[in-house]
Amino acid sequence: MKSACGLFFSFVCFSGSTFAIVPTLYQDPEQHFTAEIEVGFQLNTGNNSATSFNGRTNLVYDTNSAKQEVTVRGFFASDSERTTSEKYELNLQSNYKLSSGYVFAQSDYVRDRYGSYTKLATISSGYGFDAIDTKKAKLSLELSPGYRYNLPIETDVVPVPQSNTDTILRTAARFSYKMHEYTSFTADLTAENGAENNTLTLDTSYKNLMFKDWAFKVGINIKYTDVVPEGSKRTDTVTTFNLLYTFE
Repeated sequence: MKSACGLFFSFVCFSGSTFAIVPTLYQDPEQHFTAEIEVGFQLNTGNNSATSFNGRTNLVYDTNSAKQEVTVRGFFASDSERTTSEKYELNLQSNYKLSSGYVFAQSDYVRDRYGSYTKLATISSGYGFDAIDTKKAKLSLELSPGYRYNLPIETDVVPVPQSNTDTILRTAARFSYKMHEYTSFTADLTAENGAENNTLTLDTSYKNLMFKDWAFKVGINIKYTDVVPEGSKRTDTVTTFNLLYTFE
């Protein structure tokens, strides 16, 4: 009986030590989905009464074979008498990855109540590739033919404007750089060249992680439009200071 018990305890001890030595094979499941939600708000009272709000949501689903991205933005501003700015943007892009580069289709829609063009829509499809792809820096270049629709704002000279359509060639450069663990910088430059009009847009951002998934973000968006309605400015600039939350 004693020998049987001794044999049993020896087996248990041997088994326990064996399981302790063998490393675990468990790995966290690969994350394909990420999302960013950011918001900024400003309220002034007293001698100057004004309110401004902006928000952005970015959704990305990235796998080994494809990448889907959706971005929604909204801008609103008003003073004590009237609304001074109201703008909404929707950006969609779908990439299919190749052995070298990727093919993609993208579309943009903008509703800008007080802009030089109150409605803008573009759609294009083409080819892109990563010119730089390291742990810290990434640069993607894209080229795509497409189609553009826009509706000019109403003016005293043209109270009932007519919409314009144009075939375009769209080129884009997307750059991101991770300065260190908590700080990153991005810059997207997009040009749309057509027979009727040309545009150039620079969208930059600086993000600093404060704690865990929360970050402070400063963004600057500059858009130049070659041909605008009478009385409108060619360059629009939007600067934002937002709190950003990232989850995956």
